[in-house]
Amino acid sequence: MAVTPNTGLSAKQRAEIVAGLNKVLADSYALYLKTHGYHWNVRGPNFQSLHVLLEGQYTEEWTALDAIAERIRALGELAPQGYAAFGNLSSIKDGDPEQDWEAMFAELKKDNETVIATLRAAFPAADEAGDEATADLLTQRLQAHEKHAWMIRSTLGGK
Repeated sequence: MAVTPNTGLSAKQRAEIVAGLNKVLADSYALYLKTHGYHWNVRGPNFQSLHVLLEGQYTEEWTALDAIAERIRALGELAPQGYAAFGNLSSIKDGDPEQDWEAMFAELKKDNETVIATLRAAFPAADEAGDEATADLLTQRLQAHEKHAWMIRSTLGGK
């Protein structure tokens, strides 16, 4: 039995918000997978510090996936699941474990910036609908990915 949630948002508003959240979830999941994979495969003279940095990031990203998916569910929609669904929604490509650590980190910097752009693109629908809960979630994720990008950029020697 389908039950439409009474969230104070119209069906159109919920659909627009969920479309943005679906993309956020897919890009976030793809970034999580790549970050975790690079954690396993990173090599170099600073292995330990690189390995630990990536572990902190993928652990934080993993936890966030549940919050994003649960927000989609709270809005009355099913969260996408499975590699095919995420692959169709995500702009982030799989990583190459053969790369050196600098190439891995350069990709992760770019991919965090992609997630940042995806998050920013999802804001207007939530703002226009007055959906403070989604806007708060997007803000928290934006802060996390901006911090991840900064740490990676700094590791690469950038500002």
